[in-house]
Amino acid sequence: MNKSLQDQLLGAGLIDSKKAKKISKESRKAKKVQNKNKDDSISEAQAAALKAKQEKVERDNELNKQRNLQAEKKALSAQIAQMINHYKLQRDGGEQEYNFSDGNKIKKIRVSQGMLNEITRGRLCIARLGEAYELIPKPVADKIRERDESIIVVYNEKPTAKADNNLPPATDSDEDYYAQFEIPDDLMW
Repeated sequence: MNKSLQDQLLGAGLIDSKKAKKISKESRKAKKVQNKNKDDSISEAQAAALKAKQEKVERDNELNKQRNLQAEKKALSAQIAQMINHYKLQRDGGEQEYNFSDGNKIKKIRVSQGMLNEITRGRLCIARLGEAYELIPKPVADKIRERDESIIVVYNEKPTAKADNNLPPATDSDEDYYAQFEIPDDLMW
């Protein structure tokens, strides 16, 4: 009793088996064409939902990038603070004041005479750690400058031979002119 229409028509002798195969083949083709048309035509609601999903993914990616940048920045500042705290020099009992500029403000710290000489020679540098200023060796300052250049407040460099090459060469007339001035033997530099 649960026979298909095609089987019933065959049983009644109204169609032959050849005609039944042809009809079933045509119906399968029609279903395929209908399914293809369904897939190609996406409704407006589905298109809007897909677009909204893509925009959300883009926003999420942008937020993740910002969070990653903030996390990297935080890690970098923690790394710099750790380097400064680890390598800072003790300035207890400094008898000399060293004045330097930090942005628009003139700041001063108390250092010993030896530290003052090392700062002017460029062997020691001054780094900002929060509101305080610390003395650190130049190699450490170089590593910090690679990470964040604004932390190093005082970084004295020795003039290099290359910088001297930028000066115009002395001429004979300059040497003749200055030869008339004698340098006293007891001159203190």
